[in-house]
Amino acid sequence: MPDIRIADSAADGRLGLTYVDAPVNYLADLSVKPVTYNPPPGTGVPRRDGNYRFFKVRVHNARPYAKDLSLDRQAFILAAHDTQVRDFYDEAELRSAYYAEVEALVRRETGASKVVVFDHTVRTGTRAVERGLRTPVQSVHNDYTERSGPQRVRDLLPPDEAEARLDKRFAQYNVWRNISHEPVETMPLGFVDAESIAPRDLAVCDLVYADRTGEIYQGVYNADHRWHYFPAMTREEAVLIKCYDSQKDGRARFSLHSAFEDPTSPPNARPRESIEVRTLAFWD
Repeated sequence: MPDIRIADSAADGRLGLTYVDAPVNYLADLSVKPVTYNPPPGTGVPRRDGNYRFFKVRVHNARPYAKDLSLDRQAFILAAHDTQVRDFYDEAELRSAYYAEVEALVRRETGASKVVVFDHTVRTGTRAVERGLRTPVQSVHNDYTERSGPQRVRDLLPPDEAEARLDKRFAQYNVWRNISHEPVETMPLGFVDAESIAPRDLAVCDLVYADRTGEIYQGVYNADHRWHYFPAMTREEAVLIKCYDSQKDGRARFSLHSAFEDPTSPPNARPRESIEVRTLAFWD
């Protein structure tokens, strides 16, 4: 286990803050089956069924111990990552340039022999729906479940290759970054240390689209969760989040994350602009 030292009191200055106390949106219990209904982009915001409630948590500034974090223990890491992308709102440029950058980053950080970039979402805190984009997600969740992880491989690869890959280790990683030229000032992304997550904390939630239904995990509140974030993230940084791992040897297999309202955000803070790219990583 890494030597992650968490101080007991906050300091002055945004980057110097040891922690913030902030509300995050959990499932309080499973009295209502969680279901999320996702409208087509540009037509509205998701509707969530479930007994959700905001709980105040202590979110620690992980920058002082970022190098001690591990994808196989905490399930998230911060990486330096320059990009040549000029316009993250240009779909063609993302697919022609950014996908290759992300593939190389995931291979570098995980040692995977093959990485498939299959999806991305651009989020903004302003006029998202009318621009066909999505807003930051204030819901403690994980993008894949025990069932939907392997299903995604079958959805994306030819049948013969998919079954061969499923016989060996594979994982799903999200790569999240700020796409503004200014540091993030509002709605940062918070991460739960996977070593503090119990199996009962992961509740299957149906994810309903117009043409299909998938699954994610929603987080059930647990006071033992250890929360972390990287304040004032810049365009030259990326966070890798492990959302699924087929390996059952004690390493982190799932994680939880959520955007949250940062109480230290300055007045008239710039809306957050971000992108998350979803990848599958395979080992021979």
